[in-house]
Amino acid sequence: MDVNPMRSKSPPWLWIASIWFGVGLFDATQNVVVMRSEGMHHAWPQLFVTLLVSWLPWILATPFVMRLGRRYPPVQLRPFSTWVRHLAACATIGLVAAAWIASLEELLNPWAKDPAPDPFAHLWLHKFCNGLLEYLFLYGAILLVSHILDSRERLAFQQTESARLNEQLSKAQLNALRRQIEPHFLFNTLNAIAGLVRERRNDAAVNMIAKLSDFLRRVVEDSNRQEVPLGEEMEFVQKYLDIQKVRFADRLQLSADVPSDLFAAQVPSLILQPMVENAVKHGIAKRVQGGAIRITASRSNGMLTVRIYNEGPALPASWEKTHSGTGISNVRTRLERLYGDGFELSMKNQGPGGVEVMVRVPFVCVPVLSDQVVSDQIVSDQIKEG
Repeated sequence: MDVNPMRSKSPPWLWIASIWFGVGLFDATQNVVVMRSEGMHHAWPQLFVTLLVSWLPWILATPFVMRLGRRYPPVQLRPFSTWVRHLAACATIGLVAAAWIASLEELLNPWAKDPAPDPFAHLWLHKFCNGLLEYLFLYGAILLVSHILDSRERLAFQQTESARLNEQLSKAQLNALRRQIEPHFLFNTLNAIAGLVRERRNDAAVNMIAKLSDFLRRVVEDSNRQEVPLGEEMEFVQKYLDIQKVRFADRLQLSADVPSDLFAAQVPSLILQPMVENAVKHGIAKRVQGGAIRITASRSNGMLTVRIYNEGPALPASWEKTHSGTGISNVRTRLERLYGDGFELSMKNQGPGGVEVMVRVPFVCVPVLSDQVVSDQIVSDQIKEG
């Protein structure tokens, strides 16, 4: 990849011509006004035209100087041949500019000389020698402006590239975290299926395998999305809980209170499933009679809050060490990658029995197709009826 995006850009001819035309207009106007105020007598129209169009060689030379400056940057002060090239280029442009001015004076006689102007060769050499310092200054000014513009362009390009690479890195890290979550869930589910087989509950095992297949198909379809609408995430949760219902049957009750106007809110993909799995594993599965899982969502002050409550045993004092496995730790890491400090995640006891996990993220809403809204509403109703 070319680290200098300016190398392949075409010269901005319109801007160059406009700038030099402005310089020529200022030069011509200033000289004519000053000379007339001093009582000089010249062919004013011819003088104005001569001074105005005398800058034409610099319009044509500017793109060449800019390209030469990019190829051989004089600011590097090395090698010596770089300076030789620039001095030769400046001298060549100066000779062309002097020849152009001499030709104009030969043709238009703007100074109203009588007899006519000096011979061309003499006039050409005179203009070149008198304008040498001016030519060096103009050449250096073009190099300086070109270097400043290129530096700004290069800095902007590097910042854009850095942001793009950081985004790619973040996506790669998030994808790696997702790949950790999915095998973790798959391992636990396969263990549950193995348990059903050992208990000779073959029909239940086959049913769980079918639901697992449906769940994983949805995971693969959405593997490239880091964020999904809350309604779709609730559908993921429903599919996961369908799998767990095969194992727990009536020991697992479900309920949800998610307003339909929050279905389009964006949440990290697969963010709820690890928390629900945690509620099943450390809550419902620990009680002989099972229990209920309740999911609620609300919006306040530009934030979306989702709470997952289970009726399982209270958290022990050392819960951060014993209950912070792959699922919850990955949830926190993914939230940090996506939102920085702009999120909240907590897990605490609720009353004498029960644990609540709360996640709060910025509320961002995207349009949802009408058929998706219907699907999400059906899922929500199913959970409420669960």
